[in-house]
Amino acid sequence: MYYVNEEQIGLRLRFIPTLASACERLSATWETLSPADRLVHHLAQERTLHLAIETVTDIGSLLIDAFMMRDASSYEDIIDILRGERVFDATTGDILRRLVQMRRPLVQEYADYPRNTMHPLILELPAALAAFAEAVPAFIQREMV
Repeated sequence: MYYVNEEQIGLRLRFIPTLASACERLSATWETLSPADRLVHHLAQERTLHLAIETVTDIGSLLIDAFMMRDASSYEDIIDILRGERVFDATTGDILRRLVQMRRPLVQEYADYPRNTMHPLILELPAALAAFAEAVPAFIQREMV
């Protein structure tokens, strides 16, 4: 086991409720928006998804560095390693894997990204992020024994 950067993990874990709240607000207001306002709203969805990806993968990388002593080859690999180590359950893992698969479209294919509907992950993320935020400290505690 290497050094566990609990400060950085904690900082990112404390940001998760902000992301979950943003998802909830975005999903609650989508239907009330005019077509003109939906573009800005969709850009907010994209940024929320991007921040969720970075938060989850940053935490995942810190856990892998501390406990698994191997390198992940991709964002999907980070999730697969954590899932394989039983950091979180399969349902959470499936949602987080779909989330990280959004990184390329969000940061490289943004000019062609479709912006006409509420992204389904915005609806699923609050529960998945909450489960992730609970699972990480529990995993650390199990591994530190």
